[in-house]
Amino acid sequence: MRRGVPALLSLALALAVTGAAAPARAATGAVTDAPTEFATTVHGDAADVYAPPQDEIGGRLPVALLLQGANVDKAYYAAFARAVAGYGFTVVVPNHQRVIFGQAGLYAEEAQAAWTVAWARQEDGRAGSPLQGKIDTGSLVLLGHSFGGAAALTLTTGACVPPFCGEPAARPAELKGAALYGTNNTPPGGAGNPPVANTVPVALVQGTADGVASPAAAEGTYQAVQQPPKMLVSVTGANHYGLTNTQNPAGALPDPAAQTVAQETSVAASARWSAMFLRTALGDRWAAVWLYGVGDSVDPAVTVKYVRR
Repeated sequence: MRRGVPALLSLALALAVTGAAAPARAATGAVTDAPTEFATTVHGDAADVYAPPQDEIGGRLPVALLLQGANVDKAYYAAFARAVAGYGFTVVVPNHQRVIFGQAGLYAEEAQAAWTVAWARQEDGRAGSPLQGKIDTGSLVLLGHSFGGAAALTLTTGACVPPFCGEPAARPAELKGAALYGTNNTPPGGAGNPPVANTVPVALVQGTADGVASPAAAEGTYQAVQQPPKMLVSVTGANHYGLTNTQNPAGALPDPAAQTVAQETSVAASARWSAMFLRTALGDRWAAVWLYGVGDSVDPAVTVKYVRR
């Protein structure tokens, strides 16, 4: 959906592509240093937290929970999480161990959202926390990859669907939106996508070279998402591991398809569009101007389709 825009407006909002992220950071200040990083636990799960530098936090930060792909260790999402944090989020990346189909491993589940809301309240009030008094405990958004994205997509409907629902898990009232990479709900055999009765905005971020979760499956899922706003962001040349630090992380199912774009390019594009979509879902008007106004026109890394309302 590329569209013409006035040159000056295009130039100003193109800063979001080059790294300044002007629309999204207008409310939080430009992030110029390394983000705040520390280790924590969420409901007993080891987790990494990423946020802007202390002196760059201009207000309370919404929480973005990243639900990992199957057997992808949290460390492999560091670059992506740092990039999203730079747009004004507290990004939480847990390692969640459990057993499904008789196999023990890292498998995300829906209940992690409610656990993260509880963690945010505790961390916001914890004396000595780098984020004490700086977390927006009423705003949760979801990031997800592959299996974790499917768990997040299911949670947006409020349904408890095995294997993504290891235990009964209510959709938190704090949930405001989801941006999910390499994610679809296409059943085995590709017999048509069941409707996604989402209650919050959903963006699907999809590599065009993904050999594990196909672009066609993402398209089918995008069409199945019932409630706008919804968006499908196609990252040119990225494969299934376009948002991880490296290709084919150890322990995860390899993608047989080669990525044809630099890893830093796919990570940055995935983070940029995920963050801008989620900031828009949270009511950031500047992010909405970029997201729906000129983002696709000034960003050569992606093509985009959407239904705004």
